[in-house]
Amino acid sequence: MSSWWLSDTQKVGVAFCSGGGFFFTGGVIMFFDRAMLAMGNILFLLGLPLIIGPQKTVLFFARRNKLKGTAAFVAGILLIVLRWPLVGFCIELYGIAVLFGDFLVTIGGYVGNVPVVGPWVRWALERVSGGRRNSELPV
Repeated sequence: MSSWWLSDTQKVGVAFCSGGGFFFTGGVIMFFDRAMLAMGNILFLLGLPLIIGPQKTVLFFARRNKLKGTAAFVAGILLIVLRWPLVGFCIELYGIAVLFGDFLVTIGGYVGNVPVVGPWVRWALERVSGGRRNSELPV
């Protein structure tokens, strides 16, 4: 697979975000292990500005319609660090849904091309997102 359209900084950001996703998933599998969830959050928060840039990251999280999601995401991270991983995870999951819910239709469009399960996944993602499509995506 060619990645000629990504700069070296963006490739590092993708690696950090991927590692964050793996640690976050591992933390859930390990019955909400606080250290793994915290490491996943740190790697994700390090990777996102490297992918889309620091200014776009700040603008994305500080958008008026995303403030509730940003507050929930930060509160979830703080609760995980303060030894409340299950409650923090649930609050953080709500924040992620509010922040990145607009991407579900876009993700569904890409996943819809996967044979056999693609159309079902696309239908589920469009149903969950309510069919909304935001033209103000950060990328």
